[in-house]
Amino acid sequence: MRSSMATDEDFMRMALNLAREAAVAGEVPVGAIVVKDGEVVGRGFNRPIGSCDPSAHAEVQAMRDAGYRLQNYRLPGCTLYVTLEPCAMCVGAILHARIAQVVFGASDPKTGACGSVIDLPGETRLNHHAVFRGGTLDTECGELLKIFFAERRA
Repeated sequence: MRSSMATDEDFMRMALNLAREAAVAGEVPVGAIVVKDGEVVGRGFNRPIGSCDPSAHAEVQAMRDAGYRLQNYRLPGCTLYVTLEPCAMCVGAILHARIAQVVFGASDPKTGACGSVIDLPGETRLNHHAVFRGGTLDTECGELLKIFFAERRA
């Protein structure tokens, strides 16, 4: 139960605000938050360019923050909200962290690993399984990406 009575859309809007911060920093606008028991325990946005770190995706940044705050490398009972469908690297990190649920916005037809290109969460041989659900505020999440890339091309 969420103590704040926040909805998935409310949490996704928080992730969208982080995605906007990424865009301002010149990064691909993807934002993520980790929620446990209705409280945000981790925040992150894409930072691979600025940090010179190919693993600095929004999901990884948010899980690092949550792990630090919760003092645990495992994040059981947590929900990760992210504005873009996770890639294979991020799905792997999500599963290793033992995240319970992932809610994502826009699908990623180029690198999405939750059904768009491949479906890693559907791989039954993996030892941990989380619930992955896409489409929350997908239009808003996708529009932010479209605008960012259109401006880069201009």
